[in-house]
Amino acid sequence: MFITFEGPEGSGKTSQIVLLAAYLREQGYKVVQTREPGGTSIGDQIRSVLHDVNNREMQSVTELLLYSASRAQLVRELVQPALAEGKIILCDRYADSTLAYQGYGRGLDLQELKMLTEFATGGLKPHLTVLLDIDVERGLARRQIGGDEMNRLDLEAVSFHQKVRSGYHTLVAAEPERWVIVDADRPVEIIQQDLHELVIKKVATLPSGSVIK
Repeated sequence: MFITFEGPEGSGKTSQIVLLAAYLREQGYKVVQTREPGGTSIGDQIRSVLHDVNNREMQSVTELLLYSASRAQLVRELVQPALAEGKIILCDRYADSTLAYQGYGRGLDLQELKMLTEFATGGLKPHLTVLLDIDVERGLARRQIGGDEMNRLDLEAVSFHQKVRSGYHTLVAAEPERWVIVDADRPVEIIQQDLHELVIKKVATLPSGSVIK
């Protein structure tokens, strides 16, 4: 089972995924926790280039291709083998980030992005995508207060991040059967309880044997 987590900066994706992975392992499931960009040795090297705040000259198309390259490696090296073994994969960002950030945020052509994403992923889509939603300025403030390292995209103007968040909601409206919106501006434990219920419910809808303990 492939579950992805999306959201504006500071939505708490990483923290929630760590807690959810621990919970699912306690329930006996085999879980793979990963992230984008990265998740593989090659992907992590690409991540360091993408997030380096000194790379101010990076073009939007370059950014797009680097994200797609990392994604192609992740799908083939990690995600597909884990799915074949019946594991649950929890991924911090995936292809929807490209549509939200490079499409709605940067203004690149959405149809071209979809074609490139289809090629990079081999058409692999998540069984469930969780949008951890939070007000843009609230999320950015969270990151600064928490002392998190600010990457190149974090330093974009607030207006950019607002376009990204709006883009996410457009994506949800287009595929409501795949997405679930979770209010991320609440206590961590309350959000986590929602995620427990969402994931266990989704596992129950999958064909027998597709997820193993």
